[in-house]
Amino acid sequence: MNWLATKRITVTGGAGFLGTYVEKRLRESGCQNIFVPRSKDYNLVDNEAVKRLYRDSKPNIVIHLAGKVGGIGVTNKKPGEFFYDNLMMGVQMMEQGRLFDVEKFVAIGTVCAYPKTTPIPSKEVDLWGGYPEETNAPYGIAKKMTLVQAQAYRQQYGFNAIYLLPINLYGPGDNFDPETSHAIPALIKKCLDAVEAGEDKVIVWGTGKPTREYLYVEDAAEAIVLATEKYNKAEPVNLGSGCEISIRDLVSLIANLTGFKGQVTWETSRPDGQPRRLFDSSKAEKEFGFRPRMSFEEGLRKTIEWYKEKRAKGLIQ
Repeated sequence: MNWLATKRITVTGGAGFLGTYVEKRLRESGCQNIFVPRSKDYNLVDNEAVKRLYRDSKPNIVIHLAGKVGGIGVTNKKPGEFFYDNLMMGVQMMEQGRLFDVEKFVAIGTVCAYPKTTPIPSKEVDLWGGYPEETNAPYGIAKKMTLVQAQAYRQQYGFNAIYLLPINLYGPGDNFDPETSHAIPALIKKCLDAVEAGEDKVIVWGTGKPTREYLYVEDAAEAIVLATEKYNKAEPVNLGSGCEISIRDLVSLIANLTGFKGQVTWETSRPDGQPRRLFDSSKAEKEFGFRPRMSFEEGLRKTIEWYKEKRAKGLIQ
């Protein structure tokens, strides 16, 4: 039995997209005492609810995945909410974790914490090289404060908090709500909607020039569980796939995989977001042996098939 399997583990956000995969991977590792709080029962922006969560779950380990997340449209529309909610969740979860004397706190950051003009591929040392891209800076900075807190608590209290930075995630179970979804599910839905309606045109935000790196959600869960088990240092760690693709090429690939053969119209008045995103994830392999397994095209196929199946059953729009 491994070390993790003997622990009581609380996974905030465990009912969400990434969280369901993390919980599944923990159970595959032999963990049986896993507590997944639901937002209707525990509002993690409220400190009293956070205290109650710790009293109820009595964790040895906390994996903090919960957050207010969304695509470029909603983060740009509600920057105050994204800053406050994410900041308060992280700060209170870690402070109460320290007071409840948990053995380890695993904080999950965001690629949005990186500067707008970060070197490519981005290394962890580049995190403080400038201000994040404006459309999601409040969200990125709020999440980055958890890293500051983790390092400060380690220095002052000897608190074992680690900080992981996943690149953009995708996969079955992703959020396909057009109001809040990220690029991949939004594009899949646009293309399939057009195919079903017999339309010959889709409209996509921006110029198509920015590049992105994507990590399949199962690979991300594997990395988080490996780090929870094996990594105990102050420095943040990137989690990526090493595969960079332009938004224009991404649209072409998704159109091909969904069977959309029409025209793509670029709405260039809309924001592009970060110019490039590509991680140097060599530290994750060096420190805890993480290597992504899923190829990007195969991951997209699996995501599209999952979505089509849910649509066909009327379980998702």
